[in-house]
Amino acid sequence: MSILIRSALLVKFSEIARTLGVDPERMIHHVGADQSCICSPDLHVPEAWLAEVLDSTEQASSCASVGLLMAEAWRLSDFGPISLLLQHQPTLRHALGQVETYRHLLSESLSLHVEEADDIAIVHQQLITERSEPGRQRVELSVGALLCLMKSMLGGRWKPRSVHFSHAAPASLHIHHRLFGTRVDFGCDFNGIILDQQDLDRPNPLGDVNLSRYAKEFLDQNSRGRQASMASNVRRAVHMLLPRGRSGIDQVGEKLGMSARTLQRRLEQEGEEFSSVVNEVRRGLANRYLGDHRYPVSQVAMLVGFSEVSTFSRWFSAQFGKSPTRWRGELLM
Repeated sequence: MSILIRSALLVKFSEIARTLGVDPERMIHHVGADQSCICSPDLHVPEAWLAEVLDSTEQASSCASVGLLMAEAWRLSDFGPISLLLQHQPTLRHALGQVETYRHLLSESLSLHVEEADDIAIVHQQLITERSEPGRQRVELSVGALLCLMKSMLGGRWKPRSVHFSHAAPASLHIHHRLFGTRVDFGCDFNGIILDQQDLDRPNPLGDVNLSRYAKEFLDQNSRGRQASMASNVRRAVHMLLPRGRSGIDQVGEKLGMSARTLQRRLEQEGEEFSSVVNEVRRGLANRYLGDHRYPVSQVAMLVGFSEVSTFSRWFSAQFGKSPTRWRGELLM
């Protein structure tokens, strides 16, 4: 089953494509997507369409910052039906929580996790895709849209402490610096934004509790039947928690706001098992990280939840029929 996103991202693409001399309708046709997705923002379409459009546009236009240009044009209203709810949250912390709650209305691909330490907060952003890599354009677009949400809550002149990407730096950083206005680091262990911890709880002067309640009631009433499956929610949680060694059923249940017993029961109702879902995510991440020569095997082991390389090697060999070192060697030949 395809991972779905709101077609608003492709509508925004059509606006930017024309400024780059690219015909959006021809590009949509080129990747095999439906033409309606660049006209109607509230369709739910395969995430792969957006990734293929971004990659193809980069090649056709020789513009290495298609995703960033889209992010630069992003506005709070582009979040669609949940925009009113986000606008009237009391704090950024509440707004980020609502993005997670209603992500099925935004993007099944997106997952956010906030980590706090000392006086900083790290907002980790992860994209779950059906490909081995989400793609640089896709990642930069998503982090840029996240910045838009933060600025809508904290003010247009607000700047984060730093912005982080796991991919290598492109040749030019001009648009990165123009959009983010702060330090941008590449080759990191995560994609996301670091900000002052106090910014998470700074009161939103535009927040209105009554409008927030109205927006939430409207969303709940009109999104019945669209909620993501429990297996899908577990996959997202495991993607975020696995690199931190916290992928047990109790920890995933806590992340999803339910007991381990309830989580297991709801998975069983969908014909799924918790251990199988974890293993599926682990296999995908192992492939992704081993395919990137920047990660030594020891680091890959930790990123997929193993504290010992030997344990990871035994698991990997059982899954793929060869050791991780041999698998990587054959891939890079």
